[in-house]
Amino acid sequence: MSIHLTRDLEGLHKQLLEMCGMVENIIHQAVAQLSEPSYEEARKLAVQDDAIDEFDVRIEEDCLKILALHQPVAVDLRRITAVLKISAELERVADLGVHIAERACGMLDRPGIHVPEKLKQMAQKAVEMVHNSIDAYVELDSALARKVCADDDNVDRLNVEIIDEICQAMHDSPDLIEQAMHLFSASRHVERVADHATNIAEDVVYLVEGEIIRHRTYIQDKNLQAQ
Repeated sequence: MSIHLTRDLEGLHKQLLEMCGMVENIIHQAVAQLSEPSYEEARKLAVQDDAIDEFDVRIEEDCLKILALHQPVAVDLRRITAVLKISAELERVADLGVHIAERACGMLDRPGIHVPEKLKQMAQKAVEMVHNSIDAYVELDSALARKVCADDDNVDRLNVEIIDEICQAMHDSPDLIEQAMHLFSASRHVERVADHATNIAEDVVYLVEGEIIRHRTYIQDKNLQAQ
C-alpha cells in the first residue's frame, strides 16, 4: 500500500468516526424525547442532522476520489466500499432521530395517551444496536456485528407487539386516534433505526470477512425451494 493511500484511508476513517459519534448523540437525544418531548430540542436535532448530511456528502466525495486516484484492491477496496455504505446508513439513522423527536412533540399538546414502556424498551435496544454496530466497525469485530444482526429479531418482535397495542387503543378510544398515530409512527421509526444498525453490522462482516451476509435468510429459503 502506498503512503498516500494509507494517509487518505486514515483520513476517511477519522471522518467516519466523527460522523459516528455525532449520529450516536442524535439518536440518544431523540430517544430521550419519547419521555420528555421538547420543541426546542427537536429543532436542535434538525440542525445537527444538517451537519450529518454534509458529512455524508464529503465522505462519499473522498471515497470516490480515493477510488479514482489509487485504484485500491482487496481489503482496501472493501474498506472504502464499507465506509461508503456505512456513511449512508448513518445519515438515515440521523434522519430517523429527527423524525422520532417530531413524533414525540406531536403528542405534547394532545394528552390522553402515554408512551408504552415497550416502546421505550425497544428504543433503548435500537440505540444499543447502533452503538454496537459502530463499535464493531471501530474494532473490526465481526462477532459483535453478527450479534447486532441477531438482536434485530427482538426489536421486530417488540414493534409488532407495540403496534398491536396501539391499534387496540385506537379501537377502544377513537378520540385518541391522532395521538396514537404519532406513537405508531415513532415505533416504526425506531424499528427502522434497528434495521440500519443491522445494515451497518452486515457491512462490518463484509469488511472483516469478505462475506456478504445481506439477505442470507431469503437466499437460503430460495435455495431450499429449488431443491
